Amino acid sequence: MRKVVGLAVVAALAGSGVYAQVPVRPDIPSILVWTPQQQSDWYRDIESVYRVETVKRGDKVHPLPKAETQIDFSFDYGGKTFSVGDYMKAYNVSGVLVLKDGKVVMERYGLGRKAEDRWTSFSVAKSVTSTLVGAAIQDGKIKSLNSPVTDYIPQLKGSGYDGVTVRQLLMMSSGVKWNEDYTDPKSDVALSATLPLEPGKNPLVTYMARLPRAHEPGTFFNYNTGETDLVGILVSNAVGKSLSQYASEKIWKPYGMERDAIWVVDPAGHERGGCCMSITLKDYARLGQFMLDGGKAGDKQILPAGWTAEATTPQITNGTRERGYGYFWWMPDNGAFEARGIFGQSITVFRDDRIVIVTNAAWPNATGRELSVARAAFLNAARAAAKAM
Repeated sequence: MRKVVGLAVVAALAGSGVYAQVPVRPDIPSILVWTPQQQSDWYRDIESVYRVETVKRGDKVHPLPKAETQIDFSFDYGGKTFSVGDYMKAYNVSGVLVLKDGKVVMERYGLGRKAEDRWTSFSVAKSVTSTLVGAAIQDGKIKSLNSPVTDYIPQLKGSGYDGVTVRQLLMMSSGVKWNEDYTDPKSDVALSATLPLEPGKNPLVTYMARLPRAHEPGTFFNYNTGETDLVGILVSNAVGKSLSQYASEKIWKPYGMERDAIWVVDPAGHERGGCCMSITLKDYARLGQFMLDGGKAGDKQILPAGWTAEATTPQITNGTRERGYGYFWWMPDNGAFEARGIFGQSITVFRDDRIVIVTNAAWPNATGRELSVARAAFLNAARAAAKAM
């Protein structure tokens, strides 16, 4: 495992990546400051707010049968005892789903959400993007994780990305200087959205090509949503297709998602590799099950053999109490691997227990220690209840 030199303080926002959405109306405020009602309305209908592309489903649906026995539980947190309903109400949870051995043992909805309603992912999309890197390697479109980034984004030649590999981008360890402070109008995450559109160029790539090298590649974890969008562009360039089309061909259709997904695009019309897919609760669970199944759809290997284990194993320490960071997947200290997005989005997979837990929410803040600790308490209780079946 590689060593991180500094703390991952910017990971506190879990990569909101909200700087490059394109509103469909000029009166729409930043997604970071939506009211509770706007969150509830627009998280499930993001296509009415931002420009999007569609990830099309196929003709079949991967079954998620309901187990004969359903779990119900309570847990203690902060000096109080919470039922599942109490937790969902207290933390503005719109959906909870628990799979055990591929069967639904709990499925609950809140905030007026229905089973067919999608919900925005925020940075959970990063984990989908890294999975598409695996698919492109399996297809021979990306030679290997050790390939130079500049092989697939030639506009970065002669920049701080010279010598940086695909693997190092997936580890958030390019070594290129980047400031993701959302409170600083002069941060990279703010300024990268200010470049004008030029014909045939993505303004994000233009901005990233100007950044200097700060660390040796592969040695320093620095949370960087700009680079996760860069990975999305890299995949599209490698496969010669949009991210939405490739995600449809490699995951949504073969694995059997039950509803089209929606993917927000940047000002150049490219899907955000680092943010903002909209997916149903059960399809979030199917994504977790797909990883648990080793990246296979039926008998077909979509991802390279061993990819899911490698991607969800700590590749670099990230300056937190957690076990580390994989390829756009987090490794919490409870032994799971996890995709996370701000405001309470998560897919948590306990590999050895064959358990997948999904939560969608509209937290009052993007993140926060109390919010995260409460969710961890809920996840641990859900895991214990599912294991005890």
